[in-house]
Amino acid sequence: MTISILPVKGVGEITPGTDLARVLTDAMEGDDAIALSDGDILVVTQKIVSKAEGRYCDLRHIVPSPEAEELAAVTRKDPRLVEMILRESEAVVRSAPFVLITRHRLGMVMANAGIDQSNLGPGGEDRILLLPLDPDASAEGIRDTVYRRTGQSVAVVISDSFGRPWRNGVVNVAIGAAGLASIVDERGKADRNGRILGVTQVALADAVASAAGLIMGEAAEGIPAAIVRGVALHSAHASPARALLRPAAEDLFR
Repeated sequence: MTISILPVKGVGEITPGTDLARVLTDAMEGDDAIALSDGDILVVTQKIVSKAEGRYCDLRHIVPSPEAEELAAVTRKDPRLVEMILRESEAVVRSAPFVLITRHRLGMVMANAGIDQSNLGPGGEDRILLLPLDPDASAEGIRDTVYRRTGQSVAVVISDSFGRPWRNGVVNVAIGAAGLASIVDERGKADRNGRILGVTQVALADAVASAAGLIMGEAAEGIPAAIVRGVALHSAHASPARALLRPAAEDLFR
């Protein structure tokens, strides 16, 4: 098996209301043309999905609650930002100076409820960007439009960068997915020695997002999408990215 990762260049700045699938397919027809094929995986950063969906917020209009003021004192963060983190979250998991980990309303445990303040263009330091309302639905919408425009059935993964318990650094993971099995269940199968696997589940969508991150980068690279080619989709068992979420009752790191 040969796996390749192709950067989608020339996307440009995304603004609210942008038809993201159209922009991406147009970019693939640009100078570094990419001919899509059935079974390709289009990985798109959360940031441009949120931008297209207009998920901006202006902190100048936010009045912090007493809880936000209290947490801001602990975390040394802007109380208005903390207020928005709380509004986007269903529970605070950990707080410490410069750190605020919450369980997002979508079920993901993450820093600052996924709120972003980098590479947002004009608007000043008071501008923030929230996660998409429903990343799996966003992925499905992009997939449908790509099919209508190209005739190719591709999978779509929406990626975001996450920190991990017990390890430094961030990696890209899938927060939205369509057209592939986000998690592949190997339980009940035999390994090479005939031993039956009891717990192995492969986070396929996360692995694809992480691989694409090698091309897209985390800072000023300006490559917000990539094609991952040559990966078995297990599409007969397709599942959204929410299938990757561990139920709170099974979370031993809370």
